[in-house]
Amino acid sequence: MVAPAFGDKIMTRDALARILAARRAGGAVVVLTNGIFDLMHIGHLRYLMTARSMGDLLVVGVNSDASTRRIKGPQRPIVPEAERAEMLAGLACVDYVTIFPEDTAEDLVRALRPDVYVKGGDYTINNTITSGSGTTSALEGASKPLPEAAIVQAYGGRVELVPYIPGHSTTELINRIAAGSQRA
Repeated sequence: MVAPAFGDKIMTRDALARILAARRAGGAVVVLTNGIFDLMHIGHLRYLMTARSMGDLLVVGVNSDASTRRIKGPQRPIVPEAERAEMLAGLACVDYVTIFPEDTAEDLVRALRPDVYVKGGDYTINNTITSGSGTTSALEGASKPLPEAAIVQAYGGRVELVPYIPGHSTTELINRIAAGSQRA
């Protein structure tokens, strides 16, 4: 088996916590996001590039295969965790990747203590968005609570929600493939 081309960017949570503490001590702003990232698509790329623009380095937490099955059902993930991590590590906007076994990123956030925690606009923080500039607005159509937000805010970090791009989710992509249709 060939070693992953970007293996130096894929780390355990503990190793990553040590690296990030040193980088933060040197003045770096650490951004963290997380997700399943099964079947990478343009929505993922735009989301990650936006997240990266919010700090000096971007860390991506990837749900393990077991947590993905618990969240999405027995047919997922389509792509194994090691391959999803390697695909993310291959992106220029991603500095580090770690795989986590929990269903939420709460423990990951506690361990890594990002300065900025980023999630998609399909999540909500008390049904509002508060941007880093202090602007608050209602979130239309947001339905998923963000349990990590309270942890980040408790230690003085910032939570940012990136607008969701309609029609660009892995579930929608899988449904189009299953229906045998193509996007024009």
